[in-house]
Amino acid sequence: MQFFSASRTSILIAALCLCAHGQETSAKTEPLNEAKGVPARPSPGDYQAQAKAGTVTIAADFDEHAVPTEDGTFSTDDYVVVEAAFFGPPDARLKISTGDFSLRINDRKTPLPYQAFEFVGRTLKDPNWVPPDEDKDKDKSKGGLSTGGNGQAAGSPPPAPPKMPVKLQLAMEQHVHKATFLEGDRALPQAGLLFFEYRGKPKNVHSVELIYDGPAGKATLTLQP
Repeated sequence: MQFFSASRTSILIAALCLCAHGQETSAKTEPLNEAKGVPARPSPGDYQAQAKAGTVTIAADFDEHAVPTEDGTFSTDDYVVVEAAFFGPPDARLKISTGDFSLRINDRKTPLPYQAFEFVGRTLKDPNWVPPDEDKDKDKSKGGLSTGGNGQAAGSPPPAPPKMPVKLQLAMEQHVHKATFLEGDRALPQAGLLFFEYRGKPKNVHSVELIYDGPAGKATLTLQP
């Protein structure tokens, strides 16, 4: 009897270990961060521009170099951002692909193709982040004489710009990645961010057109620069 009791105990322990291992493996393979898009606004009229593509309505805002997310607004000097949304009749579905979008700026003959987030993430900035050294410099400047701001010898090269800690940089990238369009066959409405490479200043942008050519049809939205 003791032998059978010990055997049952060993089997139970092994089963529990396998279950725990399976849960651990599942947790490791489950993506920690993926595109989810942003909540679609109540109606297409809540965006700057709207256009029909078959039975689907596309709406969009031009955000220039700002990158709006639910966790804050970041920025990028190398890309411009469009927040777009698909609306349709009840129970409508659409195969969404960010590659179906392009952007024409200042009536250029060739529109800008969509750029994947992986390229954009490296250029992101948080306007609200203040380097710790700047806070220290402010404290030192109180009650003392100015030494020119950085105490460097004349003629020496300027110091490298401070870098955001890796942990904060990754968190910012994750927030933006989640705001990108969720691709594939999706129930409407769906909304998300689109990225296009453009390093020009916003004041030099005179016209913007978002172009869609996909399963729903074709449409061009005139956005407000």
